This record gives sequence, structure tokens and C-alpha cells, in this order.
Amino acid sequence: MIIGIDCRMLGPGFGLARYVQQLVLHLQKIDKDNQYVLFLKRDNWDEVGESKNFKKVLADIHWYGWDEQTKLKSIIKKEKVDLMHFPHWNVPLFYNDPFVVTIHDLIMYKFPRPEATTLGPIKFWLKDMIHRLLVNHAVKKSKHVIVTSEFTRQDIHETLGVGLEKMIVTYQAPFALQNSDLRLQNFDLSEYGITKKFVLYVGGAYPHKNLERLIQAWGLLEEKDDCQLILVGKDGYFYDRLKTKIENIASIKYLGFVEDVELVELYKTASLYVFPSMYEGFGIPPLEAQQHSVPVVSSNASCLPEVLGESALYFDPENVEQMSETIYKGLTDKDIRFDLQNNARENLKRFSSRGLAESTLEIYKK
Repeated sequence: MIIGIDCRMLGPGFGLARYVQQLVLHLQKIDKDNQYVLFLKRDNWDEVGESKNFKKVLADIHWYGWDEQTKLKSIIKKEKVDLMHFPHWNVPLFYNDPFVVTIHDLIMYKFPRPEATTLGPIKFWLKDMIHRLLVNHAVKKSKHVIVTSEFTRQDIHETLGVGLEKMIVTYQAPFALQNSDLRLQNFDLSEYGITKKFVLYVGGAYPHKNLERLIQAWGLLEEKDDCQLILVGKDGYFYDRLKTKIENIASIKYLGFVEDVELVELYKTASLYVFPSMYEGFGIPPLEAQQHSVPVVSSNASCLPEVLGESALYFDPENVEQMSETIYKGLTDKDIRFDLQNNARENLKRFSSRGLAESTLEIYKK
């Protein structure tokens, strides 16, 4: 087959970019039979190499824009692909050739974010309706829908009416740097304003990430334990809004985006990882923390119990007092911490990027 993959989002970092990056990297390792066409933007062209059966094609079109609807289809058509894989729901509306699509979550249906846009309410409503139209087209017209958890499979079934038999779960995996890349010489926590043991959070600050309740819970914890809360994530509207709430709280530090090697050092030196999210399609950061033997306390919402199993200590994300008590227990109870670390080692065996690629390849063949 000639298989096309929309790689315009491929790259380092979080979420979709890493998903596409790892999928392509491991397909290159396991599949020497099929031909692949990778559609890339100019700014991520060098993020992936070509090989005998992997060809790169420039599709310098930004996602979610008008050009995506009017120009991307013709670029794909020129390559005469037998099957196209769109790793996100932004499939051109009039693309009707055979394709599979990955739906990571239905966040727009659960937590719309009109406050994050400069558009007025009417324009936001129109944009939201168009996005929902695209999601519906993607799941209805695709040959198969790839989902990253059983929770998302059920969510799509209940919300959009897609048959369960059409959807296939392919678990993602935490990203692991090669051992030779893991060492950062002279790493000094004090340069980041970290002077005590600390609890780490990595990710966005969108409303569903629930960081405002985390800050409230931290206020209760400060009275019991002397430690710091370290927040890592890319700058944006919601982190800017959050910074105004934490600027006078000395025990909370926001580091912004950090490079992979720095992030590894933060994981390796953290005392605990906290994940207070209200809604996830999968949830990679707590698994990344577990790779470095960091005990995890997590919300019990959405897919997180499915992904983390018995390797995390859970709390109700809407209960600030319970969140605070669970963080404290995760920091101070040595027996619980030992059990979480042991269970995490077993839990991580369920996930691998190679396994993700193998499962996806089977879907292509089907």
C-alpha cells in the first residue's frame, strides 16, 4: 500500500506532536513493506528523515485554517495514496478517499473555551460549530477511528453515536529519551528557584486541567509540610491568568516550557507528581513521571484510572480538601510511596511506542 500520514503536527513537545513523532519513528523501524508519504510543514521538515519506503512531501498549511480545507486535499491527491491517516480530527471536509482518523478526546464538547479567544461570542460559536462539523465528518466517513483509551471509545459512542465496532483502542506510551541524552551536566535546582523537596506538575493550564483547585489544595497543604509546587508548561492565555493567582505564593514556582533534558532532571528529583485533571483522553505526563520512579497522585476522572491502574493514589478532582490530603499522604507515607513505585513498574509494561506503531499498522492492513 501507499499510506499517507498527515505529519504537520509532528515534533517534540507534548500531546499530538509527540504522538505523531513516535508513531512515524517506530513505523520506520517495523514496516519495510508498505510505502509511506509523510506530509510535513516547512518548520518541521527536518524533524523526520526519509528512507527507501518513507517519502516526505511539503504541505506547508497551518492546521484549522481555510487553506487546510481548500488546498490540503489536492496535495494529498497528487501522491495517489491508498489510505490516509489523519492523527487529529481536522480532516478536510470534502476529503472522501479512504482514511483512518485518530480522535484523542472530545474536549471541545466537554470544556469549550470561549474565554481563550479574541473572537466575539458569535464568531466563537461559528468556529466551534465548524469544528464540530469536522469531527462528525471525520468519525462518520473514516474506515476506522483510532482512539487512545477505552474511556474515549465509550465517550465518542455516547456523544457522537459512532458504533463501538468501528473504534479501535491503541494506547500511547510515555516518551523516553535515549540514555546518552539523559544526563545534563551541572544541573542546579536552585537556578529554577527550587530550594526544597517539591511536587511536580507538567502540562497545560486549560480549565479542565484543574490547576486553580490544585492551588487551593496547596494552600491547605502548606500548613502541614514545607515543600514547593513546581508547574511546567508552555506559556499561554491560561498560564498568564494563573500567574496572577500565584505571584504572591512563595512556595509555587512556574517554570514555563523546559527542554526534554531539563524535564528529565526535574522528574528525577521530584518527590511526587500530581495530576489534578478533570478530563483526559489518555494522560501521558504521570506515566513519564513513573518512568523516573516518581510516585503519582491523580484525579480519578475520565480515563486516568484506566491508564494508571493501581499505580497511583486517587482523589476527587472537585474536592479540594481530599486533593490536599492525598498529596500529603503521597509525600509522607513511606509504605504507600513504596507500593506506588512498585506498581508503576508493572503498569509501565502495558505501554510502548513500538506497540502503538504495531497496533496502528494492523489497522492500516485491515
